[in-house]
Amino acid sequence: MLLDPLILSRIQFAFVVAFHIVFPAFTVGLASYIALLEGLYLARRDERYLRASKFWLRIFAVSFGMGVVSGIVMPFQFGTNWAAFSDKVANVVGPLLAYEGLTAFFLEAGFLGVLLFGRERVPPWAHFGAAVLVAAGTLFSSFWILAFNSWMQTPAGYVVEAGRFVPADFSAVIFNPSFPYRLTHTVSAFYVTTGFVVLGVAAHHLARGRHRDTALLMARMAVFFLAVMTPLQIALGDAHGLNTLAHQPAKVAAMEGLWETSAPAPSVLFAIPDQAEQTNRLKVSIPRLASLYLTHTWSGEVRGLKSFPREDQPPVAPVFFAFRIMVGIGTTMLAVAWWGAYLAWRGRLETSPVFLRVAQWMLPSGFIAVLAGWTVTEVGRQPWTVYGLLRTADSVSPSLSTADVGLSLAAYLLVYAVVYAAAGYYLVKLVRHGPADAPPAGASARPARPLSAAVLPVDAEASRGD
Repeated sequence: MLLDPLILSRIQFAFVVAFHIVFPAFTVGLASYIALLEGLYLARRDERYLRASKFWLRIFAVSFGMGVVSGIVMPFQFGTNWAAFSDKVANVVGPLLAYEGLTAFFLEAGFLGVLLFGRERVPPWAHFGAAVLVAAGTLFSSFWILAFNSWMQTPAGYVVEAGRFVPADFSAVIFNPSFPYRLTHTVSAFYVTTGFVVLGVAAHHLARGRHRDTALLMARMAVFFLAVMTPLQIALGDAHGLNTLAHQPAKVAAMEGLWETSAPAPSVLFAIPDQAEQTNRLKVSIPRLASLYLTHTWSGEVRGLKSFPREDQPPVAPVFFAFRIMVGIGTTMLAVAWWGAYLAWRGRLETSPVFLRVAQWMLPSGFIAVLAGWTVTEVGRQPWTVYGLLRTADSVSPSLSTADVGLSLAAYLLVYAVVYAAAGYYLVKLVRHGPADAPPAGASARPARPLSAAVLPVDAEASRGD
C-alpha cells in the first residue's frame, strides 16, 4: 500500500477519532448516571447515592477534560488535511458544528463548574440541576455531531451550486434519513458502555470486600439497567441495519460478506473475504438467515457486492470482521446483563465470585464494541466522504505532501502516548481508591471535602499548613 497523503490523512484522522470517541462513549452515559444519583440523593437522602456520585464525579472530571482536549484536535484536520472537503460542504455542516458549540459546549462549560465545585456553595436542588444540565449538554453534543455524520452517510436537504453543497431545507439536513436511527443506536450504545464500566468497577470492589454498601448499590443499579437497555440497544441496531440496507446497500453487503445478490440470502458466520477475487475463503454460513434479519422475511433479496462497480465497493475485510466483533460483544453483553439481573433478584450478586470476575472482564467491552461499530460505519461508507456524491480521494487537501502528514502523524502518536498514559494512570488510581466508606455506626460523619481537593493533585489540608 502506497503511503501517499490521502492514505496517511485517513490513518491520522482514524487515529485521532478512535482515541477521542472512547471518552464521549463514557461521559455521555456517565453524566446521566451522575444526574440520576444526584436526583435520588435529593429525594431519599440516602448517603450511598451521595458517595457514589462523588466517586464518579471525580472520574467524570478527568474523562470530560480528556474528551474536550482530544475533540478540539479533530476540527483542525478539516482545514489542514481535508480542505477540499471543507470547501465543498462547509455551508451544510459548518452550522451543525456551530450549533454543537452554542448549545452543548456552552451548556456543559457553564454548569460543569457548579457540578464540580459547587456542592458546598449552592443548595442541593441547584447542584442537582447543574448535573441535569451537564447531562443534557452531552446529549446535545451527540445530537449535533451525529446529525453531521448522518448527513455524510445519507445526504438530504441540499442543492449543489458551483460545486458546493448548499442547504435548501435545513430541517432535512438535520433529520436526514439515517439520523434518528444513528442517534438512538449510538446514544444507547454509550449508555450500555457506561453501564458495564460501572458494573465492572463495582464488581472490582465487591470481589475485594471493599466499599460494600456503595459498590453493591452501583452493581444492582447497573445490572437492572443493562438488563433492559442492552436488548433495547440491540433492537435499535436492527432498525438501524434495515435503514442502512435501504440507503447504503454496499455497506450491508460488506458487513455480511455477500458477493452475489441472493434471494434468500445466507448469513455468513465466518469467512476470509478476498476482495481481489470477489469471493470468500473458508466460509461458514447458514442458509436464509440473512434474509430473515435484514428483510424480516425468509426469502428477501439482499444485493451482493458484485452488483456494485469495484471502485464503489468499500474495503470488505475490516467492515466484515468489525461487524462480527460488535455483534459478538453485544450478544455477550446481553447474557451477562441478564445473568447479573437474575443474581441481583435472588440476592446473590455480591456472593458469586464467577460473576464478579466476568463483570470485571466485561468492563472494556463497550469501548471495543463502539470502536468496532464506528469502523463499520465509517469504513463501510468508503470510498465516499459524502455518500454517493463526494469521493474521499477528492476531499483531501491538494497541497499536502507525504512528509507533512507523516510528521504530523508521528507528533500525534508521541503526544497521545504521553497524555493518554498519564490520564489512564490517574483514572486507574481513582478507580482503585473507590468511593468513600460509610462512617462507623454512632460516629459523626466528617464534612465532605470539596471536589477540587479530590480532583486536583493537592492535599487541601496540607496546603493550609495544618
